[in-house]
Amino acid sequence: MAAISDARAVAILCLALALSLLAACGPATSDRESGSAVNAPPLVLAASSLQESLEAAADAWAAKEHERPTLSFAATSALARQIDERAPADLFLSADQQWMDHVEARGLIDPKSRANFVGNSIVLVAPRNSNLSWSPGGDLSLALGDGKLAMADPDAVPAGKYGKAALESLGQWNAVSPDIVRAENVRAALAFVERGAAAAGVVYGTDAAASDKVRVVATFPASSHPPIVYPLAQLNSSRSKDAAAFRGFLLSPEGQAIFRRYGFTAP
Repeated sequence: MAAISDARAVAILCLALALSLLAACGPATSDRESGSAVNAPPLVLAASSLQESLEAAADAWAAKEHERPTLSFAATSALARQIDERAPADLFLSADQQWMDHVEARGLIDPKSRANFVGNSIVLVAPRNSNLSWSPGGDLSLALGDGKLAMADPDAVPAGKYGKAALESLGQWNAVSPDIVRAENVRAALAFVERGAAAAGVVYGTDAAASDKVRVVATFPASSHPPIVYPLAQLNSSRSKDAAAFRGFLLSPEGQAIFRRYGFTAP
């Protein structure tokens, strides 16, 4: 067998050494899991109803020569459960106080970073070409006829819980509850109405404003449900060096002005 050339022998030796060093290091660990601060942009877990407004806020932040935050939208209840399971993230933007209380009670946020940053309203919407009419003093089941009422899950999702409270306060819940289509989040409830799969839906005022396929039939009186307040907080697992600064931007006059443009109110 021909002898291996000196150059080839050196190359094989170097490869073997590199492989042995890699094996000694063990499996790779992501920067976010390492426990040290990283230069990665903030990962933000946010309620579905914040989608357009938070995307605009992230764009404004990026225009200031920061890395654009990574945004993940879902029902607040689903996000809180992800945080329970120690999903790596930096900021949590909740659509109600209860789910923020939930993660705070488990020691998963920095309580000093918790702040209320926007408010909202809830409305009844119908497809834009629908003739459905209703006022908060009227019989909603009569207005629905044989149609369904879409809303986010009233047992878990903030928009659904606010809607249920309002319907109970107005004496409508028992009559309409058999006809409710439960959605995983408020945007899914809006989509049912947009597609005509439901005669009407209970969504946030900002959701209605974001769609050109629905119209607002009525606004639920603020006195019929708990105040709609969105808190935000930084997670104790946060590793992004920009997380606190982006939180500050969302609470700043400039950040707040962006949310006002999308129909959110002061908390």
